[in-house]
Amino acid sequence: MEVLNDSNPSNVKLRGKVVDETMKTLVIQSAGLKRIAKKDAVFRFSLDGVAVKVEGRTLIGRPEDRVKKQNKRKW
Repeated sequence: MEVLNDSNPSNVKLRGKVVDETMKTLVIQSAGLKRIAKKDAVFRFSLDGVAVKVEGRTLIGRPEDRVKKQNKRKW
């Protein structure tokens, strides 16, 4: 996971593994733990060599509720 854009410039280009998620933040394991607000950030997630750009505001909400919600648009 990489932070592409954020209201906090020190978070830009931060890379790491997502270790926890709350309603409004992601916790990243990079040189220590770093908490990043979802609403102001743009993330790039990679899985099996495929990268996806995700606007953080689409991730806002409790993780368990987001699984139930159906999105009409694709990220």
